[in-house]
Amino acid sequence: MIITSSPMPLEGIRQWVIFCQPNQSVEIPDPDLQSLAQEAMSANLFLAKEEEILPVIKGERVGVLVGLGNNPESISMRRMATLTKQALKTKPLTPKKPVVIKPLVDNPEAVRGIVDGAKLGLYAWKKYVTSKEDAIDYSAYKLLILTEHEEMVETASLIGDGVNLARDLANENADVADATFLEGKIREIVGDDSRCRIEVLNQTELEEKGLRLHLAVNQGSEKEPKLIIITYQGGGSKQPYTALVGKGLTFDTGGLNLKPTGSLETMRMDMCGTAAVIGTLYNTLKLNIPCNAYFVCAIAENAISARSYKPGDVIVSYCGKTVEIGNTDAEGRLVLADALSYMATQYKPKTIIDIATLTGAVVIALGYEYTGLMASHRELAEDLLNAAEFTDDRAWELPLYPELKDHVKSKIADLKNIGEPKCAGTLAGGEFLRQFAQCVSPDQQWAHLDIAGTAKPSKEIAYFDNGATGAGVRLLTHFLLQRSR
Repeated sequence: MIITSSPMPLEGIRQWVIFCQPNQSVEIPDPDLQSLAQEAMSANLFLAKEEEILPVIKGERVGVLVGLGNNPESISMRRMATLTKQALKTKPLTPKKPVVIKPLVDNPEAVRGIVDGAKLGLYAWKKYVTSKEDAIDYSAYKLLILTEHEEMVETASLIGDGVNLARDLANENADVADATFLEGKIREIVGDDSRCRIEVLNQTELEEKGLRLHLAVNQGSEKEPKLIIITYQGGGSKQPYTALVGKGLTFDTGGLNLKPTGSLETMRMDMCGTAAVIGTLYNTLKLNIPCNAYFVCAIAENAISARSYKPGDVIVSYCGKTVEIGNTDAEGRLVLADALSYMATQYKPKTIIDIATLTGAVVIALGYEYTGLMASHRELAEDLLNAAEFTDDRAWELPLYPELKDHVKSKIADLKNIGEPKCAGTLAGGEFLRQFAQCVSPDQQWAHLDIAGTAKPSKEIAYFDNGATGAGVRLLTHFLLQRSR
């Protein structure tokens, strides 16, 4: 999909999307369509109420009128995105011809909503659909937005590409999108970019370095696990590094604590954290963000075999902490624990942010609309919350308090990988990760993003259809942009 705001002649345009307000004249640069729109409003066939959409047609020319109600300035970015998606799917608009979109209110939030509604709202995972009958390829749209915010259109559209890349990776079959496939995708994105250096720990290197929690989770699988670290130096030599660490369970059976039917079917998406990191890496390179960052993908498969790790096992982690396995389905935090402590010990970034489809409990607490955020430092939490609000990649802060240590205590090891039954499950998961992120220093800046609800909702949310949403990509991209400034 091509989205631009560059000036171009409008005489040959045959398709329009026009946002409207009640009791105001509709302005379409096509006189015939404008006349039809005014007639519709005069006859009360179109009142420009919010969510009201009406196509007007003259031969091969189409104008889609979109109502914004009496207070268009108050319409959120999310609402604008949803209305844009609906408008662009209105027949007889077709992706075979360019479409000009004319906002009613030309402010940055409205423009970002229009871009996201088109780029993200019209995304569809159709790789394995063989029937092409009546199928419309909305990705073929060429859209021109009439706005003064040209740079914002370009940036938002590019970031949308990174989001959709993450969605493609998460929606792909688990036996395709394994660790080797993801490494190949990363190398393809990085190419010969001199700002990047890639370290890959395969099975042998993980064993030699002692990342035993990571290895334990992958123990029952025939797939090779990987810890992939991309060092990106886009900033100055004295500029501190931020590490983004993504959970990458390419499939999660739950292990010997097997997931039930109803929970198992979407577990190819248990690598949405790693997908988000890869999408953010893509955006960082394309936008030339002047920051220093580590992009870390902790990849494994929690399969079942005679070699699978077992409930009751005690495993020594990379940093030396011992962990009692209370449940093999609390596996993501184990893979992340070794990755976090490895980064804190070997790379020593100023800030560590992990992102993971970690707990079902966060869905119970926040639903599918908000990512759960836990952070060790106030400024870090505020920066992430501001990025979430700016991008509509929503997050809600959850508490982090000393008593949570008791939730993950073990009687036979230093820690247990599950908390108290039916009690603060998301907070216990975050506390478990904090102890590994801060294994070198309690002053280590750390934040945790639990995207279990937002990354793979079981229903359509706003302008996202079913399937992976790429949650976290816009948030983290904007966070890096803001930090670089």
